[in-house]
Amino acid sequence: MEYVLKKEVIGPIIVLITSYIIYFLLKKIIKKAFQIKNKKIDEKRQKTLESLILNIIKYCIVVLSILSILSIYGVDTKTFAASFGVVGVVVGLAFQDLLKDFISGASILLENQYRVGDVITIGDFKGEVLELGLKTTKIKAYTGEIKIIANRNILEVINHTLEDARAIVNIGVSYEEDLEKVEDTLNDLCQKLTKELSFIKGNVELLGITEFKDSSIEYRMTVTTEVNQQYTVERMIRKRIKQEFDQKGISIPYNQMVIHHG
Repeated sequence: MEYVLKKEVIGPIIVLITSYIIYFLLKKIIKKAFQIKNKKIDEKRQKTLESLILNIIKYCIVVLSILSILSIYGVDTKTFAASFGVVGVVVGLAFQDLLKDFISGASILLENQYRVGDVITIGDFKGEVLELGLKTTKIKAYTGEIKIIANRNILEVINHTLEDARAIVNIGVSYEEDLEKVEDTLNDLCQKLTKELSFIKGNVELLGITEFKDSSIEYRMTVTTEVNQQYTVERMIRKRIKQEFDQKGISIPYNQMVIHHG
């Protein structure tokens, strides 16, 4: 009786401790393996694969631990495994949402829809992917909010970081300005900005006049940027345009209110 008691009490504890040690060692090995740079797989995808593999290992160890503990308590795990097909159907019906999450998570990874570190938009929420698991995706907004989304609910994704971005800046000038002077100034500025700006790929270009507005003529400048750096580049370009226009005496139209005294 004392032997059985020890077996049923100590056995599960040993199984749990052993399972934790195995998971800890495997986790350490996998992390070490992924520290080796693979030219065929970029860093973001390596992190995503690492997260997914660790998830799979964790679930497998949990299942094996449960089977081992059941065996200690006298449950015939062979019969249990043989009848797993029937149990699987029942479990599948009961946990179909969970299975959908797993299938969707695997599909997202295999199709390379997004990776850890990518900036994506799902519905009306935009943020950086912090974690991609078999069940959920966790993304963090620029303002700090974190949203956790079940993978089965991710039907449409906008990925902002798969390709290079493009900075686009529209510049309004007064109708009274000398257009030749404006264009010469902007062309000279494009050459300066190409040398000055960080995060850009290629030359800053003046596309010319894009629109005649009510109180201004609108020009457009553009340049290809590194992933997710277009807004930083746009802010830098706008600042330099204002500085250059001030030096050359070119006015940027703005709304004015005229008050008539009766």
